[in-house]
Amino acid sequence: MTDTAYVPRTDQGALLRDVLQRIGDKWSVIVICRLDGAPRRFNELRRLTDGITQRMLSATLRRLERDGLVSRTVHPTVPPRVEYALTERGRGLHAILYRVVDWTEENLAGIEASRAAYDAGAGADTGAEAVTDTRGAREADDPS
Repeated sequence: MTDTAYVPRTDQGALLRDVLQRIGDKWSVIVICRLDGAPRRFNELRRLTDGITQRMLSATLRRLERDGLVSRTVHPTVPPRVEYALTERGRGLHAILYRVVDWTEENLAGIEASRAAYDAGAGADTGAEAVTDTRGAREADDPS
């Protein structure tokens, strides 16, 4: 028996888009990366996540907790101490994100060169769109 409920096929696409949106959100990615290694308290996370507001951090943590990527532990102290940590699912996602960061670092120079070539060349054309035929030659979209 699995712990996942059956989701009708028509709803799976919407769920998939929602999950991909969550893990592709910049703040979610940054928070997941900041939680790698050790549990952290809210203010510590906020200090480590440059530019995030208290409201955005709170909302991001709630969404990640709802998706089972982050756990929230309240310690019975005065005042209460709350810590956030990656769950096993969150650690699995972190491993994938880490590989994406590695890929980005390995390909950054090539991406920058491609962007510069695109911006300087035909990619920046403002006239008729050009297409590439199967032989690699560029020709105008308009057949006349």
